[in-house]
Parts: sequence; structure tokens; C-alpha cells
Amino acid sequence: MKDSRRVAAFALMALGLTACSDVAKPQRREALLVRAQTLKYQDHSLTIALTGEVRARVQTELSFRVSGQVIERNVDVGQHVDADTLLARLDPSEQKADLDSANAGVGAAEAQLRQASSNFDRQKSLLATGFATKAAYDQAEQAMRTAQGTLDSALAQLGTARDALSYTELRPGKPGTITARNVEIGQVAQPAQSAFTLAEDGQRDVVINVYESIFFLKVDGDTFDVTLAADPQVHALARVREVSPTVDSKNGTVRVKMAIDDAPPEMSLGAAVVVTGRTKPEPAVILPWSAFAESDASPAVWVIDPATNAVSLRRVEVDGFEKEKLVVKSGLKSGERVVTEGGKLLRPGQTVQVDGEAAP
Repeated sequence: MKDSRRVAAFALMALGLTACSDVAKPQRREALLVRAQTLKYQDHSLTIALTGEVRARVQTELSFRVSGQVIERNVDVGQHVDADTLLARLDPSEQKADLDSANAGVGAAEAQLRQASSNFDRQKSLLATGFATKAAYDQAEQAMRTAQGTLDSALAQLGTARDALSYTELRPGKPGTITARNVEIGQVAQPAQSAFTLAEDGQRDVVINVYESIFFLKVDGDTFDVTLAADPQVHALARVREVSPTVDSKNGTVRVKMAIDDAPPEMSLGAAVVVTGRTKPEPAVILPWSAFAESDASPAVWVIDPATNAVSLRRVEVDGFEKEKLVVKSGLKSGERVVTEGGKLLRPGQTVQVDGEAAP
């Protein structure tokens, strides 16, 4: 009986050791099926595409030089005008009164000068025959010169009055398009108050607002392609003409003006356009978005060990994010294999099987 119990105990001990041995034995991880890409550096350039607006090279604020009530307005926003088109007119009553006064002043000065000149000629004749004194002659000459000065002053005032009367009519001086209107009939306009904004005919610019970071990019060439947003078939070339030295406090952008070479008629004032340029080509690795991973909040990819097919997470320097593409600048070597699909389920040291290859 004791022998049978001893045999049963040994059997149970053997069974327990076998079970413990099965638990302690590490199970081999299954290789996960992934897709991979063999790396190769190639020249790559980023495409820069920005939206802008077509504007006139010269945009002028037109205003009256004198004050007065607006009695006539002849143009509206969007209307094309010639150099001598009458845009608006002020009430000229005050200026006409000043002109009449200046004309009267000129008439009086002319009469005074004629009288002084006659007196001078008479004193000159009498002095020559000895019937006048030198003092009388000098006095007549002084009176004539004073009268001449008075006439010159009156003529200057007349010219000023005529100019003031002409200033009651506002004309652009150059052909262009009215882009803004700030006066209306019955309004009292002040000197230098903006009445109209004129976009002069001639060369056109593209105005875009960009963030400061774009200036750190190395642009390839000095020309940009400009296409009409409404019709991409309409395009032209443009060059940077002016960069604002300050940053807009509202949106943090910098205003850039580009001169359009031979702007087509379709690129009218206010038209929306797309400005496209490219950076200088630099060596880079192009990966699909699905290869993107993260390591301590930094971009990373899964690299496959060629000897063991185990993966490791490696940080990389990303040069840019494009549509469905990840541009890696550094951190990888040519010939290495990177997981492009299936990386979401991986962990460091995980063995993988690349789709299309035999299992390791």
C-alpha cells in the first residue's frame, strides 16, 4: 500500500514539473506581415503654392485740394476713367468770389501803374530840361516801381484764385480704374481727404501674404509661375519686387509684391491667382504617409534588421510633408528597409515578414 502511494506521489511530482516546464518555456512570437520599402536617396524639391490677388503697380488716393460741398459725382467703383475725366465737383461759389476779387485787384494795380508810369515819364522829361528836381524824379521812380510790385502781387493772387477754382473739379490725371469711393453728393469734403482710389493702368502686381518661415527656404530661381484661380490655363511669370519690412500684427504675415511679366487681360484687378515656385533640389528619401511613426513626440520610422528581420524605431529629420508623401532629410541610409504598411501593430524587437518574401 505504501509503495502504491509512493508511486502516485512521484507521478504527481513529475506531472507538476512537466507543467512548470511548459509555463517557463518562452513562446516564439509570430512574425507580423508588413510591407517594406528599400531606401534610396534622390534629389527632391518642395513645391510652394500661395494664393494672391492682382493689383495695380501704382494705386493713388485722389482728393480735393480745397474744401467745399460736393455738388456733382460722376463715377462709381469699378469704372474705367481717362486722365481728364471729371470725377466730382465742389460748389465753386467761394472760389469764384475770390477770382472776381483777384481780377479787380489786378485792374486797380494796372491803373495805378499807368498813372505812376505817366508821372515818371513827365518827371524824367522835366529833369532833362531843368524844370524838375532830382528829388521829384526819384520820388516818381519809386512810385512807379511800387505800382509795378503791386501789379505783380495782384497777378500772383489772380493765378492762385484761378488754381483754387480749378481745384473744385477733381480729375485723375492718369487713366485707370476706380477701386474705392469715399464721397457723396451733399458731403462737405476737406482738403487731402481721400475721395477716390485710382488703380492706374499699366503694370500689374501680385500681392501675397506669407509667414516668415517661408524666407528660410532656398527657392530655385527668381521667377514664379502665376495661374488664374478661375482658369489654370491662364498663366504668367512673376518676380519678387517688394517685401514688407514689417510683420502684420493681426495675422503675423509679411506682405510680398511680385511684378507680373506681360500680364494677360484675364488677370484683371482683384483676380485671385495661385503663385507657384519650387525649392532647390536636395537629397531626400520619399516615403508614404503610412510609414510615419513617433518616438518621444519626434518623427520616426520602423527599420528592419536585415539579419534577424526584427524592427527598431528610429528617429528621422523630416524636410516636409506633402500630399500622401513624407520627405525624410536625414536619419536613414540607402539600402535600408523601412516598414511602410503594418507599423501600427509593431513594437521594438518584433520580428516581421515582408509581404512577398518567405517567412524567416
